[in-house]
Amino acid sequence: MDNPHAVFHNACRTTVAWYSEGMAELKVLDEINRLLDADGDATVNTSMRLPSALRDAASLAVRHLGVANSTTSLTAEALRRVLEVAVTEAALDAHYAQHPHARPSLAEIALALAAQDGSPLADRPELVERAATQILASHPDADADDVLLWAEAQLAAYA
Repeated sequence: MDNPHAVFHNACRTTVAWYSEGMAELKVLDEINRLLDADGDATVNTSMRLPSALRDAASLAVRHLGVANSTTSLTAEALRRVLEVAVTEAALDAHYAQHPHARPSLAEIALALAAQDGSPLADRPELVERAATQILASHPDADADDVLLWAEAQLAAYA
């Protein structure tokens, strides 16, 4: 699935009137956050169907890489992380829907990534801006890594 929270969005669109959709989404996000923050001692027994290769990979990772105490705790932590990402993305989507001018440009995201990575491109905003414009012209789905790679290629070509 391209959009991990598309099911959530589609469910809201079909069950909530258009004028209250945003509020309903925020209430759902608040409830998911409340549940994620709840005391983790209470558990329920559930049955999940997993592809056997995934189950076996998880078992090996637990046993030999020490990624978790058990495959159950690994699965629960992975589910928690996916839910946290989905909530964050949905909250950002709602914010940007209300405030489209607040959405950072691809160049701004690439500059932030360059700064985070300690790349010298962080000090070359004009180059990153130009690279973002150029790459979006031919690859509209490009991301910040694509922009930085293109900017680095341009530096190498003219060095």
